[in-house]
This record gives sequence, C-alpha cells and structure tokens, in this order.
Amino acid sequence: MIREIAGRSVKITSPDKVYFPKIGITKLDVIDYFGEVAPALLRTLGRRPVLLQRFPGGVGGNNFFQKRIPDSAPDWIQTTTVETVNGTPSRALVLADEAHLVWAANQGAFVLHAWPFRVPGADVDELRIDLDPGPGVGWSQIVEAAHATRELLAASGISSWVKSSGSKGLHVYVPTTGGLDSYAVRGAAVTVARRLAAAHPELCTDRWWKEERGSRVFVDFNQNAPHKTVFGAWTIRPRVGAQVSTPVEWEEIDSLDPNSLTVLTVPERLRSRGDAWRDMYESPQDIGELIDEWRDGLERIGDAPWPPVYPKMPHEPPRVAPSRARKDGP
Repeated sequence: MIREIAGRSVKITSPDKVYFPKIGITKLDVIDYFGEVAPALLRTLGRRPVLLQRFPGGVGGNNFFQKRIPDSAPDWIQTTTVETVNGTPSRALVLADEAHLVWAANQGAFVLHAWPFRVPGADVDELRIDLDPGPGVGWSQIVEAAHATRELLAASGISSWVKSSGSKGLHVYVPTTGGLDSYAVRGAAVTVARRLAAAHPELCTDRWWKEERGSRVFVDFNQNAPHKTVFGAWTIRPRVGAQVSTPVEWEEIDSLDPNSLTVLTVPERLRSRGDAWRDMYESPQDIGELIDEWRDGLERIGDAPWPPVYPKMPHEPPRVAPSRARKDGP
C-alpha cells in the first residue's frame, strides 16, 4: 500500500498486522491515528530527533530501540547526529513532517522518545518534570503532586503545562527561553524536586535511591539529563489498551481517567476539545531562578545523584545505595 503524505509516497507494509491484540488495533489503525493527531503532535515533536522503540510484531512481542536509522531508509528521510551518554554518535530520525511519522509507525515504532531540542539548533527548549508514582501511590496523590508542582512554579512566575504519561504518572512541562543546555535545565529540575520534597515531605520525594522513596511521588529530575529522551506527547504506550500520552488542561486532572485516553478515544477528544498545548511553545518561560538556586547550592549541599550510566560528575554524592554505604562503613 502506498499513501501520499506531505508530498511523499510512503509505503505501508502489512497494514492488517495486529499491533494491539486485546482491542484489535492494526498497523493501519495506528497510522490513521497518527494522521488524525499529526498537527498537534508535530507542534510539540516536530523537528525533534526521536529514538524509535520498535514493536515489529505488535505489543506482547519482541521490541527493541533503534538508535541508528539505516542507510536503506528512503532518501527523503531527515536525520541528525545525536550522541549517547558515553559520546557515541548515532543517526536519529527527525520528525520533519507527517510522512516521517507514518514511516516510523510502519516500522512498528509507535513509541517515540524525544530529545529536548529542535534541529538545526541544540538549545534545550523544555523543562520536563516527571511525577513518578512509587509503590502504593494512587492517582489522587499524583494529581495532588501535579497541582503542587504547578503552584511551586507559579510562585516563581513560571507557567506550566501538563500531560498524562500514558501510564500511571503525569508530566509537567515548561517551555524555556533560548540559550540553555541540558546541564542547566537538569539543575532547574533538581531545584523543583528539592523544593517539592521540602514543602510536601509526605507526598513528594527527591530521593534517587528507591529504598529511600517510600510510598511517595518521585520527582524525577534526571529526565532532563544530557542526551536523555522522554516519552513524547500524543505517542502510544505499549500497553494492551493502546493508551496515549495526552496533553490535558490543568482543570481536568482531578477527574481525569488516564486509562481512557487511547488510540480509540483521543482523536475525537482532540476534535471536540482542541489541543491543550496548542500555544505552549509560544510562551517560553524564564527558569533562571531555578538554575541559579541549583548552582548556588553545589558547593554547599552538592548536586543530586546522576544515573549510573553517566560519568562521575562534579559535586555529586557517592554512587552507592544508603543501605550499602551503612554496611560498608566503619
């Protein structure tokens, strides 16, 4: 099957292949979904490099991350060179238009993990606050943590936007002004996490080690670390119900059922309610206060822990779990 999309002839193979067996969603259904949400999706993911997570046999089968677009891809496919944490370069897909989105979906890549910048530049243009539920944390606690995040940012004159994660959490986004790199934006996220943990110690935690988090919402600052990708808005989680990570209005989240936001329901929702993030990137926010607070605290209280795949960073605490440190101590 050939479809003409954005001036390109895009080949679709095995359109009847079932991607989501429990609800009978086929490859063509996924491609049609992306066609319906493409304008909204490209507002937030357009011109970004994306890491493809491919499910060639659909959900429930084998999957893998494709870090490098092969030379056999169509000659119109746009790519850019990105680096892994250890500096290894790779050729990533750039979501230049709807044709690129459909090409990816035809590869089984309905899961798109986006970098926080748009080519041809390299400045980070968004702060991403991932509210991750710990064991025993319910949806109401996630919602409460999201409101607390919004209020904390607003107290510094910073507007924010929210989306469902497509799973159990919420993601709070802040479009940022130019000239920032991932180190600075991660520092702003560390400040947000520390402030939330101090103001709401029973609800939120900034503890990197899982053994210290308890039944609280973890504010995952390291989602902003250099070369880190995040699950993209409007893309589809590899869950049996084909849930979608969906931008929503702040006023909705108290009554929101995130499991109801699926490939089957989101297109009509978008038609009837519009895109909650439509104007987000037209309102970049100054997060300098958050960055300055992180920098000012480096010598005094140190940096927050980095993931183990990263090189040892200045001012970082020892990379050892607290329980292990106690066993190994004097």
